[in-house]
Amino acid sequence: MDGDAHARPTLGRVTSEVGAAAGRLTGLPALPAVAAALLGLAAMVETLLRGGVSDTLLPAALLLAVCATAPVALLRTRPVWAAAITTVATSLTLALHDRPPVVALIAELVVLYTVGRRRPPTVAAWFVPPFVLYAILGPPGGGVHGRLSAFVVAAVTVGAAGAGAAGRSRAEAAVRDESHEAMTKTLLVYAARGERARIARELHDVVAHHISKIAVQAETARLTTPGLAPEGAKHLLAIGDTARAALTEMRRLLGVLREDADEHGGSAPSRTPQPGLRQLTELLDEARDSTGAGVRLLLRGRIVPLDPGVQLTTYRIVQEALTNARRHAPGAAVDVELAYTDAALRVRVRDNGPGPAPGRSRTTGHGLLGMRERVATLNGQLWTGPAPSGGFLVDVVLPLPASEPVAER
Repeated sequence: MDGDAHARPTLGRVTSEVGAAAGRLTGLPALPAVAAALLGLAAMVETLLRGGVSDTLLPAALLLAVCATAPVALLRTRPVWAAAITTVATSLTLALHDRPPVVALIAELVVLYTVGRRRPPTVAAWFVPPFVLYAILGPPGGGVHGRLSAFVVAAVTVGAAGAGAAGRSRAEAAVRDESHEAMTKTLLVYAARGERARIARELHDVVAHHISKIAVQAETARLTTPGLAPEGAKHLLAIGDTARAALTEMRRLLGVLREDADEHGGSAPSRTPQPGLRQLTELLDEARDSTGAGVRLLLRGRIVPLDPGVQLTTYRIVQEALTNARRHAPGAAVDVELAYTDAALRVRVRDNGPGPAPGRSRTTGHGLLGMRERVATLNGQLWTGPAPSGGFLVDVVLPLPASEPVAER
């Protein structure tokens, strides 16, 4: 029994295969007209061979056979008109015979599938009721076989229209998915560019601050050092001039990245140095005040001085992780851990919230993309995801400048 059930094609599968074949058929340039001619000829031959029609009605039966099949030629340009003519002619043909004409039914399936594929489902639904009514009322001759054939006609016509609508829905879904994917990729590209510009701007501020200090210290040393030899003063003056020239050139090259006030007004840009680890406690205090949740700072290892770039990256990572925790796990406590080693600084930010919902991820987004961009500038490693004991974890390893880059996690 099971083998027979598997070997016997289901009605839906047959309808889908017929519809798919019809779609491929009508997609070729000259085939609709050729198919219409062949179907019309076959329908006339079938009408003559079947008999059961009086000589008076025979010309009308032949005309209906042609009208039920010839509109296939219009499928490429006028599918709705083709479906309307074919449906009316096929319905009238059903009224003349005790069994549905096979060729006319084939043409009906082709046009219904095509309309379902190329037009909204409501349009294809207009042409189904005549065949459903035919199944309810039964053929003129009646009988069990007649009613069975009527139900088969109704089922295959509904199936053809449904298969066409399903194909249209799948095609539209594929286009939507492709558009959404392309839009997502575009947004990520723009977000990455924006974050890189922001990183470059911040690093520019850090470097500019220290180059300015070099110029000031060189000038101060030249003017305040008693008994300084003329040659030493000359060198200090050269150091100051070089630092100022480098600062001017760097501002000229990277000044476009600074968010200065435009010509039409705006707030004055901030010229203060970028934040570092000294401002980290202020950031944590601000997080406690805004959320009311506990935020702890844990320090491990021997604290060593860090370059401004590493401090800035650490500050921004903690800032973004706290923002994500506030957005996705409001009220959750957060632990910020800085672990110093001889080779690297490890930054771990973990909240005790519910973590990512099943089927959803917090490992993508503009904020985490910015983290990855910052970590990449320092040749570090970043991992984000559910914490082992619950909640969400951001784990970063930043190699210290004097050490070798850390191995891939």
